[in-house]
Amino acid sequence: MLAVAVTVAALDEMAPARAGSVRAMNVDVRHSPSFAAARVTLAPGEQLRAESGAMMAMSQAMSLQSSTQGGLMKGLKRSFLGGESLFISTFTAPPAGGWVDVAHHLAGDVIVSELRASQPLSITKGCWLASSDGVELDTKWGGFKNLFGGEGGFLVRASGSGTVLLACYGAIDRVDLAAGEMVTIDTGHVVAFQADMTSAIRKVAGGVVQTLKSGEGLVFDFTGPGWVMTQTRNPGALEAWIKGIMPGETGGAGGGVLGGLLGGR
Repeated sequence: MLAVAVTVAALDEMAPARAGSVRAMNVDVRHSPSFAAARVTLAPGEQLRAESGAMMAMSQAMSLQSSTQGGLMKGLKRSFLGGESLFISTFTAPPAGGWVDVAHHLAGDVIVSELRASQPLSITKGCWLASSDGVELDTKWGGFKNLFGGEGGFLVRASGSGTVLLACYGAIDRVDLAAGEMVTIDTGHVVAFQADMTSAIRKVAGGVVQTLKSGEGLVFDFTGPGWVMTQTRNPGALEAWIKGIMPGETGGAGGGVLGGLLGGR
């Protein structure tokens, strides 16, 4: 097996190059990396699509509509399989233009990525925050052999051309792999990766006993060329920790606290 040569890129190098004449959205990310919020400044008539409930504030006369974006069945797929909201909020700027502030439900970072038409993006559960109207979202089977443990078996696939805002729990890193290089990453720490990148998922340890001893569950094996964005904290681990210190959370006030912290997921 080839030795792994992993490069963690600086944040300003993470976004892929913008395709041709596609206009990049004007996005200002504040309060990184722990409590990031993004202000998207829109030109007259420009639209932003965002996760339901992601809006912090918006300027005067901004129009807001919510829909399933593609019909009820597509919305249900995205919600129940991909881990995103059933409804997507669409903000449209008035003739004078305007802005929208969006933020993730967990404390962490936000990164802006410019999507190429020739290079779709695979996004893991709960990490899509917003995107321009040139980006299409669908749900794709991620090849997971085991659906237990709360990490899910489906990915959100972003295609088209435009700007995508990704959010995470903790800070974001990027791992770049040259052709033939490999890296193993816990599924709970993966935010997004190139859709055409070679990847496989497996249990990190052989057998149930070893899996329990290691404290790890499923991992992704990625093979280059390509890149993977990771988050320094695992939302599933947060959920497990809260349940561990609140044994009655399923039947009392704890359930409300847990649901509020994790965005009802």
